[in-house]
Amino acid sequence: MRILVTGATGNVGRIVTEQLLQAGVAVRALSRHPDQAALPRGAEVVQGDLARPESLRPALDGVDRMYLFPFAATASEVVALAEEAGVRRVVVLSSGAVTAGYDTDFHLPVEQAVEASGMEWTHVRPGEFMLNKLWLWGPSIRAERVVRDPFPDLAWHPVHERDIADVATAALLEDGHQRAAYTLNGPEFISRRDQVRAIAEAIGQDIRLEVVTPAQARDMYLAQGGFAAANARFLTGFEDYAGNEAGRSEAEESGPVAFSPMPTAEKVTGKAARTFGDWVHDHARDFV
Repeated sequence: MRILVTGATGNVGRIVTEQLLQAGVAVRALSRHPDQAALPRGAEVVQGDLARPESLRPALDGVDRMYLFPFAATASEVVALAEEAGVRRVVVLSSGAVTAGYDTDFHLPVEQAVEASGMEWTHVRPGEFMLNKLWLWGPSIRAERVVRDPFPDLAWHPVHERDIADVATAALLEDGHQRAAYTLNGPEFISRRDQVRAIAEAIGQDIRLEVVTPAQARDMYLAQGGFAAANARFLTGFEDYAGNEAGRSEAEESGPVAFSPMPTAEKVTGKAARTFGDWVHDHARDFV
């Protein structure tokens, strides 16, 4: 068996690559910059770009299964090339926003392209990544031991990237996951305030939580760059998921709302989903 991992240097794809190698599978890892991939030994790193479907032809040669990073613009072409090459199973990294009905332009078209093919498919739909807090809060924690957030009591069920990778790997290797869409969240409903406390405990240092307005947070994220800048208006309620102008954010207008337990990776893996405390333990060094 040979599995092609697209987005192999991403936060989930890198772990999927690692887990497949540990399982003894031949892994071909796609990267736009193979010389910079720094993937685990044993992976066959090849050049390719989902934005240029024809560049995937060599990478798809001899591949049985594929982990597909979402890129809507060329999804139909990439899926057609994979099917033509003899790929039999595709696992899509999608989004919980598809389940909720918010995502119609980003991940849903990739799911639809795969479903329209003759290949076996599984969709992995994570909700909020725990990693988001590293990208948003990491710079200010490292520099000032402070978190500035507009909605400190807003809570959700963030998911560990390793739980996402565990489900994707299982769907690639095991039978019984065909035509399934797995929505993945974390096992606990935890506020941002409690997340800050968990990070402070993990690094053994006090972290001040400073409440700012949504507008202040938006400007701060834009200045910060990277993930924060790319998502600044959505995260602060000025845009909806599709990028349309929004009014005052729901988070600003309402208090915290409790939700019932959400679906986690345990349904697929049989193991308890990782908590935010587990994630902080794994990433404590990234905050110092």
